Amino acid sequence: MTPESVNADNAIRRAIPLFDGGLATRGYALNAMCFSFNEKANRDAFLADEEGYCARFHLTPEQRKAVADRNVLAMLDAGGNVYYLAKLAGIFGLGVQDLGALQTGMSVDEFKAMLLTWADKIPHQENA
Repeated sequence: MTPESVNADNAIRRAIPLFDGGLATRGYALNAMCFSFNEKANRDAFLADEEGYCARFHLTPEQRKAVADRNVLAMLDAGGNVYYLAKLAGIFGLGVQDLGALQTGMSVDEFKAMLLTWADKIPHQENA
């Protein structure tokens, strides 16, 4: 590990909002809506009337705009939790690694390579 790679890793971590209590409170409606997408009927209802579905969950104007614009970074800033947002992203064919790439400004392939690099640094134990 070089000083440059440590600095790059730290810069990425600083750019990703820390999901704390305040952000969780602010994002409750957005995350509740995304959680509802566990049910196919709710995914279908969202696709049929996106504005109405967002209104049903009382999303803030900031959250509604982020959803309408498909702006994952704005959803995170508005209190979205990446694991709940993955439910929404799944409707549009995106996965958690796609979201991670968006958060870091990398391509999906670059993000996957970074994850593999980090995983290689974790000590592994052999099964006895």
